[in-house]
Amino acid sequence: MKKLILVLVIGLAGCENIQNSQNYLITSKKLAEINPSGVGMSEDRLNRIKEISDEYITSNKVPGIVTMVARKGKIVYKYVAGAKGIKDSTNLKEDDLFRIYSMTKPITAIAAMQLYEDGKFHLKDPISKFIPELKRLKYVNEDGEFVETKKEITMQQLLTHTAGFSYGFNPNDTIDKLYNKANLWESKDLEEFTKKISEIPLKFEPGNRWHYSIAVDLTGLIVERLSNMSLDEYFYKKIFKPLGMNDTFFEVPENKKSRFLPNHYYDGEKNESFEIPEENRAMSNYYDVSLFSGGGGLVSTAMDYMIFAECLRNGGSYNGKRIISPKTIDFMIKNHLEASISNVGSGESPSSNNRGGFGFGLGFGLMLDSSLNGTIGSNGEYSWGGAAGTIFWIDPKEEIVVVSMIQLMNSPWSLRQDLKVATYQAIDKLY
Repeated sequence: MKKLILVLVIGLAGCENIQNSQNYLITSKKLAEINPSGVGMSEDRLNRIKEISDEYITSNKVPGIVTMVARKGKIVYKYVAGAKGIKDSTNLKEDDLFRIYSMTKPITAIAAMQLYEDGKFHLKDPISKFIPELKRLKYVNEDGEFVETKKEITMQQLLTHTAGFSYGFNPNDTIDKLYNKANLWESKDLEEFTKKISEIPLKFEPGNRWHYSIAVDLTGLIVERLSNMSLDEYFYKKIFKPLGMNDTFFEVPENKKSRFLPNHYYDGEKNESFEIPEENRAMSNYYDVSLFSGGGGLVSTAMDYMIFAECLRNGGSYNGKRIISPKTIDFMIKNHLEASISNVGSGESPSSNNRGGFGFGLGFGLMLDSSLNGTIGSNGEYSWGGAAGTIFWIDPKEEIVVVSMIQLMNSPWSLRQDLKVATYQAIDKLY
């Protein structure tokens, strides 16, 4: 069980970072709040979110939930309920800090595409141009043999999880066993992390399949090398500071530790959740960080992530500060998967949980056909989630952004789908 938790956490290890050294002084401006009726939504029907949240808490499915809904750039509904943790009955607060895990990935993708806009790379460039350590790689073929790849991994494949890397989730898979043996998350930094990756074969020939992986961590290394900054410094200067994201970081500042929530794990065999103890947090250290995981290392609040998501919905600009072009955002949220690529990934995948209709862009999962998905939504919405149950989605058509956060790993509950239904059934006016 401990090993499983450590693999799922996808954590970090390390030293002082730029955010703490600068005391993280950022001028923050939260989204304004508005009566839902002003943007075509029903306040009464939005209370379905409260009902769902309260049911999850009273039935002991989760200790606490924070959910925010925005439309046309204004908060129309916000609900904070429950406690900080199973062992801490203190009321959960709006500004409490959550591990967002893979919701770090869209931020890393934006960072990479900022550098794309600066002319630092093209999507068809081989990643070996920036990471020469990964020039000559092998993959496992259908006969189980390790053979040299015929093609080099491109930047586009790295950003779309089609490069052939993995996470190590499957304990019975030959390649995943090597990932676990490598102890990637005990690496001191991205350089050591990449050296270990260079010694592990790919799961398939680059570009042949989709498989959820550490590719975005390698993207983070490329951001470091192209910008001559550490990833935390780059995020701070180019994304967090311009947007006023005062509560998003790899390393939790000393004066904010009291707001950092405990994490939990659902044990299916016992049908109960438990708080992940301190001794199991070696690979999820948020207090002394030097391995900046662009794939899963950030801590944030619901409001901070709402600011980031609203910036994307608004075409790359928030509060008068532009971090990326609307044309680049539009390009990123197109489906970049070829029709021939099968969705056979682990964890979050374009068609996970037997729900179809998904594609994948540059850093985001895309809803291509909501009728195939089995949950109400809009074609063209884009989203992602984190291992501890955090979720966001952006619906450009309805101009809606939703962010919801819990801290429960291995959750069997359908909270994400429940919140989607609760949000969309509250619409009075379509856009």
